[in-house]
Amino acid sequence: MKPAPIDIEKEVKNHLGYFRKNIEQMKGYCPGEQPQGRDYIKLNTNENPYPPSPKVLQAIQAETGASIRLYPSPMSDPLRAKAAITYGVKQENVLAGNGADDLLSIVVRSFVDKGDFVVLPDPTYTLYDTLVTIQEGEVLNVSLNEDFEIPENEFVKSKARLTFLPNPNAPSGICIPVNKIAGFAKELNGILVVDEAYTDFAKESAIPLIDTYPNIIILRTFSKSFSLAGMRIGLAFADPKLIEGMAKVKDSYNLNRLSIVAGIAALDDMSWMEENVKKIKKTRNDLISSLNRYGFKTYSSQSNFVLARIPNRNCREIYEELKKRGILVRYFDTPRLQDCMRITVGTDHEITRFLEELSHILGKQMAGI
Repeated sequence: MKPAPIDIEKEVKNHLGYFRKNIEQMKGYCPGEQPQGRDYIKLNTNENPYPPSPKVLQAIQAETGASIRLYPSPMSDPLRAKAAITYGVKQENVLAGNGADDLLSIVVRSFVDKGDFVVLPDPTYTLYDTLVTIQEGEVLNVSLNEDFEIPENEFVKSKARLTFLPNPNAPSGICIPVNKIAGFAKELNGILVVDEAYTDFAKESAIPLIDTYPNIIILRTFSKSFSLAGMRIGLAFADPKLIEGMAKVKDSYNLNRLSIVAGIAALDDMSWMEENVKKIKKTRNDLISSLNRYGFKTYSSQSNFVLARIPNRNCREIYEELKKRGILVRYFDTPRLQDCMRITVGTDHEITRFLEELSHILGKQMAGI
């Protein structure tokens, strides 16, 4: 007997029935809004408001010749070599990725099997949860306290295969000292991933810990401090054995030729990045002071964004009104963050405009208009 024909229309309605069950049921990661068609002041995705080093643009232009027909270095070795010199490690301590998100995916695919436990602070960067769900791992959320600080006595879980520690954390921008990170690494049986996406805006890095703790991985990105979000460049620092194992998981050519030379040029002009960081930190302090005067509760941010809270009040209306006025900030529709907005630190002009519009909105709402 011939099998019954497939009802194509029914199968399409059922999403074809081809996906793994956990993929079928999960929600995908939702990045911050990237608007099309209108010129917004973008204070929602933590991009750097200042341009990258002129050396980066020169390097990209020089690479856009006949060499584009050739594959890039499979391991991005020229970038790894430059990063090793810049950060005081060996080349075998470095893995390059197509942005830090690529490296996060590599980490999770390398260490998490079905049913493995992964510890995440809550709230934090939601891509972590998405990547663990794809691998069918089990997320153990450790709730941050009211001030978004990690409860240290609850963070270390002996059964965790992987523990994520973003430092500074998003969306609060709060840091913990490196000596406490060392304590976590010492206590953990599994891998500790320290996501340092915003560390150039903070006071210290945990990269030196890789010489002492073989279970620690430090992640960095060029998207924030180096103004290269569009180039997708990330670095992982770890014990050579961990780098060697993760290299088995990465895509064969995960960085293109332009990204490799852009990353090298950026590292070759650290003073440019550091000057931009200095400007952002000054504007950040001014923004925090202004928000406090407006009645918002803010947190001790060591990143290029500020989390502002009006306790027990949903900030969606403020977010939507700002958007109508051509300003985008980040609103998270989750129970712990509904009374918050996250504001990227833009230029002084952008922040002045934001504060002016925010003042008008708050004034109207207080007057009942």
